[in-house]
Amino acid sequence: MKPYYTIILLIFSNVLMTIAWYAHLKFTKIPFFSSLGLFGIILFGWCVAFFEYCLLIPANKYGYIGNGGSFDIWQLKVLQEVITLSVFSVFALLIFKSEAFRINHIISFVFLVLAVYFMFKK
Repeated sequence: MKPYYTIILLIFSNVLMTIAWYAHLKFTKIPFFSSLGLFGIILFGWCVAFFEYCLLIPANKYGYIGNGGSFDIWQLKVLQEVITLSVFSVFALLIFKSEAFRINHIISFVFLVLAVYFMFKK
């Protein structure tokens, strides 16, 4: 079950990370956020990132093979990056509908999936 806990924690931590890094770009239409200024947006991002770290650190700790998990450090990192890009893509498609999703984005996904395949190949 540890691999599943690791993946689930990574997914949720990446949702929070994406919100911390990118949501403020869309929140400018909300009066509270538009009045914050750069420092306020940074504080908002750090507050969200705190909870992201509360999920990310356990995901890596439980997932790492040295702690009884299923993944070596390289596998954890590649898994993290694929999850990050997947979560970001869903977020961008749902929230930033004016941004184009092009063929080169799909090709880059294919290469990331290949990276995961080769990283986990024994």
